[in-house]
Amino acid sequence: QWEAAITADLKGADYERKLVWRTAEGFNVRPYYRAENLKDVTFLGSKCGEFPYVRGIKKDNNWQIHQTIVVECPKEANAEATRVLTKGAESIGFCIANKEFSAADLDTLLQGISLKTTELTFCAMTVAELFTDKLAASNLDPEEVKVNFVLDPIINKLTLKGKLGCKEGAPKAFSKIADLIKKVPQYKRVRFIGVNGQQFNSCGSTIVQELAFTLAVGHEYVVKLMEQGLTIDQVAPSIRFTMSITANYFMEIAKFRAARWLWAEIVAAYNPACQCACKMHVHAQTSEWNMTVYDAHVNLLRSQTEAMSAALAGVDSITVRPFDKTYQTPDDFSERIARNQQLLLKEECHLDKVVDPSAGSYYVEVLTNSLADVAWKLFLEVEDKGGFGAEVASGEIQ
Repeated sequence: QWEAAITADLKGADYERKLVWRTAEGFNVRPYYRAENLKDVTFLGSKCGEFPYVRGIKKDNNWQIHQTIVVECPKEANAEATRVLTKGAESIGFCIANKEFSAADLDTLLQGISLKTTELTFCAMTVAELFTDKLAASNLDPEEVKVNFVLDPIINKLTLKGKLGCKEGAPKAFSKIADLIKKVPQYKRVRFIGVNGQQFNSCGSTIVQELAFTLAVGHEYVVKLMEQGLTIDQVAPSIRFTMSITANYFMEIAKFRAARWLWAEIVAAYNPACQCACKMHVHAQTSEWNMTVYDAHVNLLRSQTEAMSAALAGVDSITVRPFDKTYQTPDDFSERIARNQQLLLKEECHLDKVVDPSAGSYYVEVLTNSLADVAWKLFLEVEDKGGFGAEVASGEIQ
């Protein structure tokens, strides 16, 4: 009856041209879906926190509100971190600007910050070495320490700059990361590799390209680090993925769901001893590509819907870029608003109380399945040509 009504209303116009959305991601989206459209979706019926993790890697949806602080003076950065932790931030990223950063500087930076209650993220190999020394000498409960070291020579060095940034070459770059993982094996929530997939979006990729290439980089780390003598149970949990959130609201919800599914299948192929190794840990950032300088307050609307789609998709942490970041260093006001955007989603909308509300939606389930199908084909294409590193060397990714 619906189809008959549509045909009558079109008055002879082409149904496919008028009502079918031809996405940039390489598949078509119909004007509506029904239960029979889900007959080929294999992951239906899976539960939250269970393989293949389409519905999330945990049984709750309490994501972390993340804020990054540039560290030029450790004492000042510590004061800023301490302040924002009382203003809504739950996860702090420290971007170290000083190349002469020392163990004493690290102690100053962490003064008064509880490793039991605050997730920390660092972006320098030097700090990773200093911090692991500190952990190895401590008696902290390994289950309570959540620290990320976003070491990503493949994207941040090889892809963006054409070289790994390590004068000894690729084997040395990966052996350094492997040594860090071996140093503190008991700390299962300390992740050394940070796959910086949001760079693909910043360079103009489609959602499928961002998803497929991010997975390909993650797999490249699995291969390279297992060549260094590590097991899949050591490598996979040491990876933290960062991905952008674009304005394509429902497609982004589907993207994160599909990402967890595909990554779980990739890791499962290596037969890990514990299925928990298949869990994908994802940090989401609102898009830099999508921000405007002409009416900066519009960025508040854009970043809010972006953050909402990531929250509904069940990511682990979110960074909302301050609305004025495109044209100036964000001030206290814009950073406060960025934190409050997520606090609204938690305290007013209660999105942290609902796990995977998209489950069962004919539309989102079909989108998830379609995205996974197209991204998987592109991922396999990259692998068939030698993996992500070979594709960068040939210029194909760029």
